[in-house]
Amino acid sequence: MNTILFDLDGTLLPLNNDDFEKAYFYALGKKFEFLGFDKETLIKAVWAGTIAMLKNHGTQFNEETFWTTFTSITKITKEKIEKEFEAFYLSDFILVKSITSPTPYAKKIIDILKSKGYTLVLATNPVFPKVATYQRVKWAGLEVSDFSYITTYENSSFCKPSLEYYQEVLEKINKKPGDCMMIGNNVTEDMVISKLGIKAFLLTENLINQENSDINRFRHGGWNELINLVDELPSLK
Repeated sequence: MNTILFDLDGTLLPLNNDDFEKAYFYALGKKFEFLGFDKETLIKAVWAGTIAMLKNHGTQFNEETFWTTFTSITKITKEKIEKEFEAFYLSDFILVKSITSPTPYAKKIIDILKSKGYTLVLATNPVFPKVATYQRVKWAGLEVSDFSYITTYENSSFCKPSLEYYQEVLEKINKKPGDCMMIGNNVTEDMVISKLGIKAFLLTENLINQENSDINRFRHGGWNELINLVDELPSLK
């Protein structure tokens, strides 16, 4: 094993999903209402675009899926509004950081794995553009350069919990299942990777287990247990 895949939201960046969604849509709606757009229509379109991406089955990149859905609802072209979204993610989006709970454990774990020579991949659900994903990486106290590959809506044509999402990641990073381990906090979205023969660790600090699955099927625990796991891994140098 030489590659570790990490989830971002709820894992490397501790947060509550419901709180994140509320803060995100509040900030987004407020920003675009100020710019003269209809807030309710815009939020409806973003939600619909997100759902469309979650249902994407590889026919096109998630980015194209999102904008096709968004423009069909708002009648606003991508060319007219995309720069406004980018500006939002580089400015007002920072307001959403207040509902996250960055932890020094994240950087400690990443630093240990880097020092041992492991390839690190950020396997976050690719429903955001890279500008928004890169911002959240920074909120976690990490650097984009810590990862050899980061999934975003520009480079992905599937979403979690689809196994095809993980297969696509393996193809992009040129790795086999036996080369990898996944670390995440969502039983449905992250632990599904085990069906491909990939080892997984379930972080229980911000556990999401909507189907009330038996988590004893997976190695699991809090930050201390995860630290113990990465300490146990052999150096590849």
